[in-house]
Amino acid sequence: MDLLKKTIEEEGVVLSPSVLKVDGFLNHKIDPILLDEIGKEFAGAFRNLGITKVLTIESGGIVPAFTTALYLNVPVVFAKKAEPSTMRNPKTCRVHSFTKNTDYTICIEQNTIHEGDRVLFIDDFLANGQAYLGIKKLVEDCHARLVASGFCIEKAWQPGHSILKQDGFPFKVLASIRHMSPEEGISWNYDTAETE
Repeated sequence: MDLLKKTIEEEGVVLSPSVLKVDGFLNHKIDPILLDEIGKEFAGAFRNLGITKVLTIESGGIVPAFTTALYLNVPVVFAKKAEPSTMRNPKTCRVHSFTKNTDYTICIEQNTIHEGDRVLFIDDFLANGQAYLGIKKLVEDCHARLVASGFCIEKAWQPGHSILKQDGFPFKVLASIRHMSPEEGISWNYDTAETE
């Protein structure tokens, strides 16, 4: 997606060969025009799959999941990273964050995803695939079906892409990074950015 790549090149900050700072437009301060286009792109890619819910993890995936759900005209649910005292009958799963180097429990209220739902997972980054695996488990625990996934940015040298490809579900990456460093900037991977 050219607009996302252009924005990453102009406003993203490569902090290290594995960390890209995008909080100026994607996951802290939000560029509404960009996120609207992201939602349209994901909705267009998955429109014919009978999606009934869009699911993400707080907080970086919430806005792209919301704009996608808006264009699909379905509800959006976000898994929380801390179980609130008001949550009854939660479905939970442990997920490892390599960026933050910590494990955390994601949880959803059991009645937010129903048996038979066809779920689309949307997230800001695809890297090691751990968020995807956690979401997949939550969806299965709800007796629903994960039918596709969409990611704004992929770190293509990490194993996430292979994990999704092995699972066989359709997925779409809008901006796939082949390599990055503070000195050299970003090299795009044009081979893996289409719906699989």
